[in-house]
Amino acid sequence: MGFGGIGASGMILLAVLALLLFGPSKLPELGRAVGRTFREFKNGARDLMSEDESAAGNPSSTVRSSNGAVRTGEGRTTDQP
Repeated sequence: MGFGGIGASGMILLAVLALLLFGPSKLPELGRAVGRTFREFKNGARDLMSEDESAAGNPSSTVRSSNGAVRTGEGRTTDQP
C-alpha cells in the first residue's frame, strides 16, 4: 500500500500524468522547487521550536538561524557571519 491508500499502479499513473502535464524538462525544476519549499518549512519549524525552548529556559538567550542571522530573546535580529 502506498501513500494514503494509493497503490503502485496509482503512483505510476500519477507519474505519467505529471510527465504529460509538465513535460520532461520541467519536472526536475518542479522537484527542486518542492524540495526547497519543504526544506524552508522544516528550517522555520526548527527555528520556532528552538525559540520556544530557549524562551522557556532563558529569555535573554540567542538563536542562530540557518542563514546566519542571530535572533535574541527580545525579538531583535542581527546579521552575523
